[in-house]
Amino acid sequence: MRPASKLRKAGRALFIAILSIAAGAHPVWATGQNGCEKTVYLTIDTGHMAVAPLIAEVLKRQDVRVTFFAANERTQQGDGTLGQHWAPWWKGRAAEGHEFASHTYDHVYWRADLTGASPTFRVRPSAGALAGQALTWSAADYCAQLRQANGRLQEVTGKPPLPLFRAPGGKTSPQLLAAAKACGFAHVGWAPAGFLGDELPSDRFSNASLLAKALRDIRSGDILMAHLGIWSRQDPWAPAVLEPLIAGLKARGFCFATLREHPDYRPWINRSGLSVAPAETLK
Repeated sequence: MRPASKLRKAGRALFIAILSIAAGAHPVWATGQNGCEKTVYLTIDTGHMAVAPLIAEVLKRQDVRVTFFAANERTQQGDGTLGQHWAPWWKGRAAEGHEFASHTYDHVYWRADLTGASPTFRVRPSAGALAGQALTWSAADYCAQLRQANGRLQEVTGKPPLPLFRAPGGKTSPQLLAAAKACGFAHVGWAPAGFLGDELPSDRFSNASLLAKALRDIRSGDILMAHLGIWSRQDPWAPAVLEPLIAGLKARGFCFATLREHPDYRPWINRSGLSVAPAETLK
């Protein structure tokens, strides 16, 4: 049996075990039936992309739409997450109704605010030609990174990205957030329970424990966050946890929606001039 098949088999076994616990305490609604009580917002950041095809399969099978935050990061295969190799993958996700937003083009970490007459930041990209270097950027420099990611996303998807961004690592400051808003981008973090743990070391945080914690703690309105592959995690999260998590949350009465429908971001998207489809949740 190939390793990928073993991972899928292990994931299904884990799903059955967890779902049986969840179903004992909560009524179960199948996809397409009425009964959705609560909404969560699954978001997925870029990563090494090895699990990207599997994630796409799960989302399509479960009829769930998500919001992808994309940077042009290094990948296990191809020329970067937003390179030509993965362009058809992104186009396929757009055709399925997913949403997209900026993660800064070079996956740039904010490190500190610097004093001066205008907003200036110490930053460190983890991708691109300047990866690993400590840089000093103006607000205009940071905004250019946000726009570059969105511009490339529109190229490869044919769909205008949302006027939102997620700072790598979730690291920001009030000054950085104000600079981004001034150039049209609102920041999106995640709920404490929505940190799904796929970037944690697997020797201390097993897939089973992460799944159980998420099913126990996630609440209505939470923004959830995972990745398209984490280099450092030895036991990949997505093959074992993603589908059991989605099915388990459905069993607890949750629906899934994109950030286009999020009540905190919908007014911002409207003001930004993007056409907004009627709010719809997906069971």
